[in-house]
Amino acid sequence: MNNFLLILLLTAFPALSTDMYLPAIPTLCEVWSVSLPLANLSLTAFFASFSIFLLIHGPLADQYGRRPILLGGVSIYIASCLACAASMSVTMLILARIFQAFGAAAAASMSLALAKDLYEGDARKKLLAYIGVLVPLCPMIAPTIGALLLSHASWRVIFLLQAVLALPALYGSFTLREPVLKPQTGGITRALKRYSALFRNRNYLVYALSFAVAGFAFFAFIGGSSDIYITGFDMNAQRFGLYFAFNAFGLMAGSLFCSRLCIGIASRRILVLSLSGMLLSVATLLVLGAQTPAFFALPMFFFTFFLGMSRPISNHVILEEVHQDTGTAASLLTFFNFMIAAVAMEMISFDWSSKPMVIAMTGIVGSAVPLLAVLFWVRPAKHVK
Repeated sequence: MNNFLLILLLTAFPALSTDMYLPAIPTLCEVWSVSLPLANLSLTAFFASFSIFLLIHGPLADQYGRRPILLGGVSIYIASCLACAASMSVTMLILARIFQAFGAAAAASMSLALAKDLYEGDARKKLLAYIGVLVPLCPMIAPTIGALLLSHASWRVIFLLQAVLALPALYGSFTLREPVLKPQTGGITRALKRYSALFRNRNYLVYALSFAVAGFAFFAFIGGSSDIYITGFDMNAQRFGLYFAFNAFGLMAGSLFCSRLCIGIASRRILVLSLSGMLLSVATLLVLGAQTPAFFALPMFFFTFFLGMSRPISNHVILEEVHQDTGTAASLLTFFNFMIAAVAMEMISFDWSSKPMVIAMTGIVGSAVPLLAVLFWVRPAKHVK
C-alpha cells in the first residue's frame, strides 16, 4: 500500500471511532436507562485513554520501529470494535472503548510520525493539508451513516462497521516499508529522557499547548452537538446528521483552502489569518445567541473552516521544532489535543443553560491563546517557511 494512503487511513481512526456513533448516544441512554453524562463517558473515556496510550506508543515506536506498533495497535482496535458491539451494559461498553482507544492511539501517533519521517518542507505541509481535507470527511459522513444504520438496524452494527473499515489499515501495516531510523535504546529511562527533552524545548511546548487549546470549542461542539440539535432544536437523527455534516464540511474546506495557500505564503501569516477568523466567528456566535439552528450552524461553520485552515500549518510548525525522537514528539502533540478533547466533551455534557453559548465563550479563549502565541512568542524557527 502507498505510504501516503496509509498515513491518511491511520489519521482517520479517531474520527471513525467517535463520530459514527454520536447519533446512538441518546439511544444508549434509553436502552440502558442511564443519564447523558454517564452515556457520554463512553466518548470521553475513549479520548482520555487514547491520550494516555499515545504517550506509550511514541517512545516504543522510536525504540522498536513504526511497523510493530501499527500491527499490534490496529489488531487490538479491530478486536475491541467487536467487543463494543457485544457490550451488554454501559460499563462493558466503556471498558471496550478503552481498548479501542489503545489501538486507535497507535494509528494516530504513527500517522504524524510517518509524515515527519517520510516527507519534508512543502511536501509535508501539503500532506498535512490533504489529511485535513480527508479527516473531516469522517465526521461529515460518519454521523449520517450511523443515523442510517440506527434507522434500519441495532446500534451494535456501527461498531461492526468500524472493524471492517480498519481492515485496509491492517493490510497497509503489514506491507509498510520501515523508514530508516537511528535505533534507540534505554527502555523506560530513555523514554522519560525523551519527554524531558521535549518539555525543555520551549518553542515546541508553547506551540503544542497553544494550538491544542484552539480545538477546545470544536471538541465541545462534537460532544454536545447531538444534544443541541436533537434535544434542543428537536431534530431527528437524520436531520442532525446533515447539520453535523455541514459543520464538518467547513473543516474540510478550510484544510483544502490551506493546501492552496501553503505554497509560497509564510506559515505565520496563514496562522494569524486563520486564528483571527476563528475568533471573529465565535464572537459572532456569542452575539447572535444561537436562538435557531441556522444562527448556531453558520458561525460554527466559519469557525471550523478557519480551524481547518490553521491545523496543517500549526502541525507543520510544531514538528519543525523537533529534530529527533519524532515518534515521541508526535505522540505528545496528539496527547495534548485529545486531553483537551476529553475535557471539552465531558464539560459540555453537563446541564448548561445554553450549550451554544458555552461553546462560543470557550472558542473565544481558545482562539485568542494561540493567536497571542503566534504574535508575541518567539517566531517559528528560521527554516519554517
